Amino acid sequence: MNKPLANSPAARDIAHVFHPQTDLAGIRQSGPLIVSRGKGVRVWDEDGTEYIETMAGLWCTALGFDNERLVEAAVRQMRKLPFYHGFAARGHEPMIDLAEKLMAIAPVPMSKAFFANSGSEANDTAIKLCWYYNNALGRPEKKKIVSRQKAYHGVTIATGSLTGLPPIHNDFDLPLRSGHFLHTTCPHHYRVAEAGESEEQFADRCASDLEKLIEDEGPETIAAFFAEPVMGAGGVMLPPRTYFEKIQAILKKHDILFVADEVVTGFGRTGNMWGSQTYDLQPDMITCAKALSSAYLPISALLVNDRVYDVMVSQSEKLGIFGHGYTYSGHPVPAAVAVETLKIYEEIDIVGHVRDVGPYMQKQLQERFAGHPLVGNVRGIGLIAGVELMKDGPLRIPFDPKLKVGPNVMKAAQRHGLIMRAIGDTLAFSPPLVIDRNEIDQMCERFQATLDEVLGMLQRSGELARGA
Repeated sequence: MNKPLANSPAARDIAHVFHPQTDLAGIRQSGPLIVSRGKGVRVWDEDGTEYIETMAGLWCTALGFDNERLVEAAVRQMRKLPFYHGFAARGHEPMIDLAEKLMAIAPVPMSKAFFANSGSEANDTAIKLCWYYNNALGRPEKKKIVSRQKAYHGVTIATGSLTGLPPIHNDFDLPLRSGHFLHTTCPHHYRVAEAGESEEQFADRCASDLEKLIEDEGPETIAAFFAEPVMGAGGVMLPPRTYFEKIQAILKKHDILFVADEVVTGFGRTGNMWGSQTYDLQPDMITCAKALSSAYLPISALLVNDRVYDVMVSQSEKLGIFGHGYTYSGHPVPAAVAVETLKIYEEIDIVGHVRDVGPYMQKQLQERFAGHPLVGNVRGIGLIAGVELMKDGPLRIPFDPKLKVGPNVMKAAQRHGLIMRAIGDTLAFSPPLVIDRNEIDQMCERFQATLDEVLGMLQRSGELARGA
């Protein structure tokens, strides 16, 4: 893309906006992609160029980019009650209705829902509740929280510390130096397993690493373990077989709360309503966001079970108040849109649809790309997948990070009508859940052209031998 023309949307954007998760120097050279409209699984830029949105925005626009029922739900609520809050025992119908619906579909028995505006805020609240809970039980030393290397749980000061990705930490002085945040082995079999180590053996090692960490720190100091059923922003990593079975046994043994981060996996993405159902998780708390409103308006939720909520009630009675909440917690307009979203999921059987087209997408990705010269590993479940690029796939030899092969594939994809997300050298797929088989075929055809273009570039530059 050439430098944007003066007074174009892209030029005005560069002048006054700084972008999240962006190379701020690089964007000054080329300008951003200005997306103007959307329909179904597609979006169009300011010049009218059409793209298939392979990431549903940011893992989130589950019902596509033009669901009129969600628009109407927002308009109705704006006219009826555009704002109210939940402080000091106030409430309103959309918040109540949404909590009831979430309790009804929760993967394990839950007691109450708390609403926020983003997955980061929901996870931040869960961290605070872990500390509140243990203070209430007279265990002030039981405060450390464990997540995994390459985990993603948000970017607030606390959730950024919980996240296990260096770019989220670098020069932000994260993780916090309080010692509250610990990271255990990343359960990515393809990259982390030793030669000849089966998935079950690798799961044993991951569990052993966690237990050693707990014992070294002291079980009496560990409050909670956070985990995504499928690790998203770290590179679309599925848990190895038997992993969560072994991890949960350790948590139960040491009386450690388990928080399932379902911000990406909630509401059908893995072929069940929850990733916790796909992997038989029994969490004490669940966070969700993104597809909760199909991303049409910002909203997130934290679900807690009776074990946690009963302690919260007792402690708030002792203190006189539960001193946490946000101005927009349970905002009526996003809540109304979320209620309508959940109704649509039920009416169109979104889980059944994902169970139909998800295996088809996984099959197409495997058959088309597992043997491609640039590809080392293809993995996924339901409608979430990762294609990991490697200089030598069988030997697991990565490309030199300086080549930025993943980001270059992402740029090439845009030229071929795909909007993608490169997570290092892994290309993530998380299309709107309403995608059909024909659209999956088109997506794969465009991705094939993209990989072939980048392969040619690498061969011409000498980074890969011709015929590789």
